[in-house]
Amino acid sequence: MGAGISGPVRVCVKKSSQERLALKILIDRPKARNEVRLHMMCAHHPNIVQILEVYANSVQFPHESSPSVRKSFSSDTSTRPLHLYRARLLIVMEMMEGASFSTESVSTGTLQKRWPARSLNSQALEHCHSLNIAHRDLKPENLLFKDNSLDAPVKLCDFGFAKIDQGDLMTPQFTPYYVAPQVLEAQRRHQKEKSGIIPTSPTPYTYNKSCDLWSLGVIIYVMLCGYPPFYSKHHSRTIPKDMRKKIMTGSFDFPEDEWSQISEMAKDIVRKLLKVKPEERLTIEGVLDHPWLNCTEALDNVLPSAQMMMDKAVVAGIQQAHAEQLANMRIQDLNVSLKPLNSVNNPILRKRKLLGPKPSDGFFIHDPENGGDDSNVALEKLRDVIAQCILPQAGENEDEKLNEVMYDAWRFNRDCKQLRDGLPGLSWDGRSFSDKVDRLKLAEIVKQAIEEKTNLEESH
Repeated sequence: MGAGISGPVRVCVKKSSQERLALKILIDRPKARNEVRLHMMCAHHPNIVQILEVYANSVQFPHESSPSVRKSFSSDTSTRPLHLYRARLLIVMEMMEGASFSTESVSTGTLQKRWPARSLNSQALEHCHSLNIAHRDLKPENLLFKDNSLDAPVKLCDFGFAKIDQGDLMTPQFTPYYVAPQVLEAQRRHQKEKSGIIPTSPTPYTYNKSCDLWSLGVIIYVMLCGYPPFYSKHHSRTIPKDMRKKIMTGSFDFPEDEWSQISEMAKDIVRKLLKVKPEERLTIEGVLDHPWLNCTEALDNVLPSAQMMMDKAVVAGIQQAHAEQLANMRIQDLNVSLKPLNSVNNPILRKRKLLGPKPSDGFFIHDPENGGDDSNVALEKLRDVIAQCILPQAGENEDEKLNEVMYDAWRFNRDCKQLRDGLPGLSWDGRSFSDKVDRLKLAEIVKQAIEEKTNLEESH
């Protein structure tokens, strides 16, 4: 079915009734047991996914210091090897047959019919906070519909980051688009301490469960207009500096194109949830009392988010690369343009040229079309292939361009054993690839070719 923060979720069937259930599988360790414990504390609420059974799948064999799971791969019992596996927790949960709040509810255009009270699942968050539990990963993907009916309840799931709030929340657990400023600050201080930098404050930096309210504000914003309030023009595995700065300063707006038909009450609750200072932020009780959440009027206008996400290709993109797609909804496509190497004034490249291999007569086959016999040109052609494999230019036919740069590299490097041995396996016929190319494999072959030529050059 998918994967949570800490483990996969699979479909299972109760034999006595043929009821479909969800099975979450976690490696048995203290963190996983804490997840189960906190989820079970909250699970009796109607808007939180229920836990039905929990099994600890572990066996301790003689002479073993700790329990483990053993599994056999061989059908021959006389030679059956035993392979050691870590013990697992098996959590049987109710099946949520509907989509997550981030996909089908928006893409099918039914969001406005389910909006607002039932969709926000604020009652589930109130229940967690009443038990002093911070969820710490509140996002649309963790809000699931019980089924696909319009009146289906929404339930909160995945307590992998959850923790009891005793005023000592320090660990920077988060999903980038929904992270509160205090969690980012905790991350900054955590990284400083790991680097050996002595903290200036005599007491450790902590945050509290109000981080969930910030995340709720981001969810409301995204569900109303289709893109996040805090985004970056630069995609990265970590939060880019410009996006971090926007979150830390609470810098966002309501662009007219998407927000002109959205009520002031909706904007008001977003503003009050996205307050940088936790003490100024709405509490969960304040959210439940807010007039926008208690408005019973039907929404006649189709929300911009529904219009944006009706495109199935966009929905698929969100599922595959959520962060990148949400950013693309807000900004125009950025064309990547690489300068020619000979025109780049870069100190690292200058140093490489000075320290790099020297030309050598007869090192490669002379190419009359290019009129060159410099080994640096041959290496540069190989590097162009790697660049095309990893970062193809926007707006071009990637397959044609790859054939073009590979042909150039081949003409200059026909003497290279790595290329002669490796390219036929990728359906290279001397001018082009006849089949779809595994670009990572090609990049690895070319990388080895560069190493071969560099080593050969150094030995001359």
